[in-house]
Amino acid sequence: MANAPVLSFLVSSSAPLGTALANQPGLELPEACWRALVLGVVQGLTEFLPISSTAHVQVVPMLLGWGDPGVATIAVIQLGSIAAIVAYFWSDLAGVLRGVAQALRAGRWGSPEARMGVAIALGTIPILLAGMAIKLWMPDYNNSPLRSLPAIAFVSIGMALLLALAEWVGRRRRRLEDVQPRDGVLVGLAQALAVIPGVSRSGSTLTASLFDNWERTSAARFSFLLGIPAITLAGLVGLKDALAAPANGGVIPMLVGIVAAAVVSWLAIAWLLRFLQNHSTWVFVAYRLAFGIAILIWLRGTVVG
Repeated sequence: MANAPVLSFLVSSSAPLGTALANQPGLELPEACWRALVLGVVQGLTEFLPISSTAHVQVVPMLLGWGDPGVATIAVIQLGSIAAIVAYFWSDLAGVLRGVAQALRAGRWGSPEARMGVAIALGTIPILLAGMAIKLWMPDYNNSPLRSLPAIAFVSIGMALLLALAEWVGRRRRRLEDVQPRDGVLVGLAQALAVIPGVSRSGSTLTASLFDNWERTSAARFSFLLGIPAITLAGLVGLKDALAAPANGGVIPMLVGIVAAAVVSWLAIAWLLRFLQNHSTWVFVAYRLAFGIAILIWLRGTVVG
């Protein structure tokens, strides 16, 4: 599930996709396509799971010796994920739009669809404000210590512990039809934490929902719907940045990454919703702990070596 790149529509990036995937010295088109394919698969596998896609899309290429792909690269590849989620939840989105339209005409906002629309709108505001704050006070965000491997490791471990606590204390009584505008504010504030790589947009929103006694599958569906506006804006602006320098085949690797992310994201969404019907989130807690610890061990070995 999406993370720091959801803010790239407000934060200038110094590494557009063409530079990151195709314009590096000595990087041929087949190699650029291969790297984009790998990034797309990793993006699709991790975007909607509570394990931080930003961390994985940043860490995997660095471990492979490719370097940090950059915020714009990650944001553009997310276009594939957003296409998958819009297609998967098309009927839900249509219902929300109809509910909001009817509420605007009649002045009655009591239906679940209208309340969902209000919650999504309110929940998007915090991450927009967080993005503007970063643009004003952290202009070199792409090279910020927040995006370093040690930071990602510690944040991943911390968020794993929070998810474990939410899983432990949450009563799982509330369902999607119970959504209220306050839920958008609460979960939206949690979503804004995803400005930090390793937090995981889906992880933070799922954790907040579990703390607020949501049933797991409903919490995941709300997280998906809430993330659509922010991830869409991120991908579209990232695409604009990428197309600014499409030389050396930059557009082709971009398309490879987007298509790979779309296909794998669809499969990941379907799997997660089925999984949460009968399982807890403890497997993701364990994975995030192992992921963070593995990064720290690898970094220690690198320093010692």
